[in-house]
Formats: sequence, structure tokens, C-alpha cells
Amino acid sequence: MKLLIDADFTVYKCCAASETEMDFGDDVIVVTSNFSEAYACVKRELAKIEKVFGSFDELILFFSSPNNFRKKIYPDYKGHRNRKKPCGYKRVIEKLKTEYRVIIKDGLEADDSMGVYATKYPGNIIVSPDKDMKQIPGQLYNFEDVFTITKSEGEKWHLTQSAAGDNTDGYAGIPGVGIKKATQLFEANGWSWKTLVDAFADKDLGEDIALQNARLAKILTAEDYDFDKQEPILWDPCPNYQVNN
Repeated sequence: MKLLIDADFTVYKCCAASETEMDFGDDVIVVTSNFSEAYACVKRELAKIEKVFGSFDELILFFSSPNNFRKKIYPDYKGHRNRKKPCGYKRVIEKLKTEYRVIIKDGLEADDSMGVYATKYPGNIIVSPDKDMKQIPGQLYNFEDVFTITKSEGEKWHLTQSAAGDNTDGYAGIPGVGIKKATQLFEANGWSWKTLVDAFADKDLGEDIALQNARLAKILTAEDYDFDKQEPILWDPCPNYQVNN
């Protein structure tokens, strides 16, 4: 059993906490960072995860690529997240590469790389606080509990997120629909592509907008990745697509 770690979250948090702002006046403000402090913070966070599981074969760290294939689907994806990475972020990653296996796939976010790896090599545990990972069948540790996600549960969560959107990632979903309302919608009308398209149509939004949201929401699995071309295969449901329980 391997632990697949969303390391974006941990390294960002530790590097941000290790920054110090120095105001020299005359419009000069300098931000510095204590690398040793940041790296020690990351090591402590990883040790906490290791302690939860005790015995495991390997710990693999996943990071997002600077490039993002979702930008081609929707140029404003995560457009509001313009803050640069905290000081020391890249240096911490380079240091981690000397101690751990680090995976960064060009064009993919850490979530996608974990989803592809977890479904290509089942039997491992994803470690991430991100609710998006509830799409991936297998075991997930969200820093509170370890639980198992079935294939149908993952597909249902994808449809739910496609309808509800994600403001933190910058795509809206169906206006006025959140997670709770989206769940009620599918429970009442069936977990299907038709239900999603009809719900968008009720707000005068076309099937193209429904598909755009579904592709933005979709966390990649091994089926959604072309290993020869090293690029995503965009989600493309058939008209009668529905989740089988």
C-alpha cells in the first residue's frame, strides 16, 4: 500500500507560514523566507500522515504542473488565484525530490495526477483534504477519516460538482444550485447526463455550457489520460449516459 499525498496543499501552507514581511519604508517592502523552517514544517506534516497509517510501502508526493489543461477549456479557470507561490516553494519541492518520489505531470493538477495513478494502480490511499477527490474510486484519507469510494459514488459526485460548480476554482455550475440542491435534483430525476443538461436548460444555458462545467469538474482517471501522447482525454458522455448503482 502506497500513500498518494496532495503535497501542493502541505508545501504551500508551510512556505506561507515561513514568510516574513519587512517594511523598509519609501514604498519598499521585502518578503523573506526561512527555508529550513519551511522544510521542517513539511517534514512534520508528512510525519503526522505517516503516523496515522503506521505501516505502508511508499509515500509519493504529487504537485500541480505550472500548465493547466483546464485553461484551454475555460481561460478564466482559477483566474482569481493570481497570488504567486510563497517564497521557497520551488526550492522545497526540489529538496523533497532528494528524499521522496515526486510526481508532476505536465498540464495536470495534483488532483488529476493522483486520480490517474490511483486508478491505474489500485489498492493505494489518496491523502487530500480536497472534496474533488471523492470522484476517485478507492480509499481516501481527508485528514479526518479514511473511507472507501465506489465507482458509482465517484461518478455521482462528478455530476453533483458539475451542477453545483466550484467558486474556488472559478466555474459557476447552474445558477442558484449548490451541492445540496444538486443532490436533490439527481435523486429526483436520475443520475444521468440528461438530468444535468435539462437542469442547465432550465436556466437558459445550453448543453455546451453543461459539458464545459462537467469537463472542468472531472478529476482524471487512467481512462481519461492518453499515456502515449501524455495528455488528458476530455470527458465526453454519450447522450444516454447514466450512473449505474
